[in-house]
Amino acid sequence: MNWLSSLSSSKKAWALLALSAGLFEVTALYFQYVMGLEPCIMCIYQRTAMLGLFAAGIVGYLSPTNWLVKGLGFTIWGVSSIWGWVIAREHINMQTTTDPFAFTCDIVPNFPSFMPLHEWFPAFFAATGDCGNIDWSFLSLSMPGWMEIIFAFYSLSFIAILASSILVRTK
Repeated sequence: MNWLSSLSSSKKAWALLALSAGLFEVTALYFQYVMGLEPCIMCIYQRTAMLGLFAAGIVGYLSPTNWLVKGLGFTIWGVSSIWGWVIAREHINMQTTTDPFAFTCDIVPNFPSFMPLHEWFPAFFAATGDCGNIDWSFLSLSMPGWMEIIFAFYSLSFIAILASSILVRTK
């Protein structure tokens, strides 16, 4: 338990969070620009959640012993990982439903009006694909299936490290 709780004060652990999320972002761009797979709106939202995990790693890395900075890092990590899992789960439902009217796939991302990322960085945030298409799979899981697993890992890691940090601190 002490080892797990010590991770929240480790620059290496926060760097690993940022590095792993960064590698997933690079992988997404590889799928888009090298393999020609067009991201849908749900893909863009998952990409944004992964960017949040990258930001959480950077924030935590800056000062992992400062409780305010660490708390901000944990908040971004928790929101991003859980939101990413929810979006991936919904995306799977879109791909597997037999009811064509059950879901709609927007064309334009619903980012806040003060931060239209799809207009500022269209190469990264523009949605050009269809949410219902399964253009890629590996070991019988589509892209959102793998993203659900990845975000679940990030979410469970977040819960375990946060819980152990709180439990060790209260002893």
